[in-house]
Amino acid sequence: MTIGVWILGDQLWIEQAALQSCQDKVPVIMIESLHHVQERPYHRQKLVLVWSAMRHFAEELREFGYPVTYKLAEDFETPLQEWVKENQITELRVMTPNDKPFTQMIEKFASLHCKITLIPNNHFLWSVEEFTTWAKRRKRLIMEDFYREGRRRFQILMEGDKPVGGQWNFDKQNRQPPKGKLNTPSTKWFEPDEITQDVIVHVKSLSFPLYGDVEPFRWGVTRSQALQILDWFIKNRLPEFGPYQDAMVTGEETMWHSMLSPYLNIGLLQPLEVIQAAEKAYHQNQLSLNSIEGFIRQVMGWREYMHGIYHFVSADYPEKNWFNHTQPLPEFFWTGETKMNCLHQVLTQLLRTGYAHHIQRLMVLSNFALIAGLSPQAVENWFHAMFIDAYDWVMQTNVIGMGLFADGGILASKPYAASGNYVNKMSDYCKGCVYNPKERVGKNACPFNFFYWDFLDRHRSQLQFQGRMSFILGHLERMSQEELEIIRQQARDWHVQRLG
Repeated sequence: MTIGVWILGDQLWIEQAALQSCQDKVPVIMIESLHHVQERPYHRQKLVLVWSAMRHFAEELREFGYPVTYKLAEDFETPLQEWVKENQITELRVMTPNDKPFTQMIEKFASLHCKITLIPNNHFLWSVEEFTTWAKRRKRLIMEDFYREGRRRFQILMEGDKPVGGQWNFDKQNRQPPKGKLNTPSTKWFEPDEITQDVIVHVKSLSFPLYGDVEPFRWGVTRSQALQILDWFIKNRLPEFGPYQDAMVTGEETMWHSMLSPYLNIGLLQPLEVIQAAEKAYHQNQLSLNSIEGFIRQVMGWREYMHGIYHFVSADYPEKNWFNHTQPLPEFFWTGETKMNCLHQVLTQLLRTGYAHHIQRLMVLSNFALIAGLSPQAVENWFHAMFIDAYDWVMQTNVIGMGLFADGGILASKPYAASGNYVNKMSDYCKGCVYNPKERVGKNACPFNFFYWDFLDRHRSQLQFQGRMSFILGHLERMSQEELEIIRQQARDWHVQRLG
């Protein structure tokens, strides 16, 4: 009996479950599939990151003594079939993919003529089964409850059964608008080595549709580099991470954000080591608790919660469309060419780097898509294609649920809809814009304004039952019918003309 292990591109950890399930240095296969990366027009930097990290990990496995076969192929099944036959593999072990469509694909492989065993995934703090057990006991799946349970379970920032500092949540201290000179820390980047340069050449040669700039490529591609990024964040960014984590500034692509999600999502870093590094720095250096708690909440709270929800919800979740939004994506989502400066800034940054931080994603990109009535499925597909840290499990819950409220409130307690006032308060984008964030109608009116009020007007019957929306709907009631009709017309005209 010969066991073999297939390692996927987001499972790049020497202690990943399929490898750990084997007693010996069993044969390993890794595959770059051209068919798989044509499912959507991915960002070029995403392909470089994943393929370079895979090739580096294959070298690392060889150094550990594993016999590794690395294939560049049209699909996954053909090279697997050949490898199974050549190596007389009787059992193929794969760590269960995080993305459900990938698991379904593996389960349909009929030509391998060997047993396929899926080993439970160990890249998260909570297994799918553990989250399901927690969720089934709840009337409402509130992230705050889950986060507190995680803090207790793993004893993070705890004094006995009480949170350090006497409270669980310091969000109110972490929403400061960007005022004056911020003195943001520099970013830790890397020069591409020979392997990465080969991948860049390969990606440049591909003839199918892709998006974004491939160079300069500056991301880390090995565990060693990912650990350097973690150390850089802990020393240079974490101490001041909290206060401005929601702020957006022209020319500041990364602010105090950790930049760790691409590495966590492909297995080069593990969540507990990241959380414990932050907690250790807090105790050793007496760092501000709001910064530490705010960061740990993102990894231990939101990231684990989103993964758990993704595997818990019904199979039709990706098709949810509570508001019945059907508008197609504007062309500027792919080009960045729009007169709305906030969208222009975020989209052109995304095209350059494959990255934007969480408030740029939620309160600029998703907010606009929500209030403009864009199709949730088109928006989710775009997010999945464009972001360097995007996977099915990341984007279904973040976009369908959190960003667009298309699930009707399974995940979020209210829609994250906002007018131009929010963007004006939390960024400097409006200063360089042709539109006026204080005007609701007219040729200078910020589209975020007339779309926001049009959204509330179109869906007031659905929104009136969302407890946190009653105050803002009161403002809508006091608006004159004349102004409302102008708002409706301006929103309709925008879609017809597709102006930016």
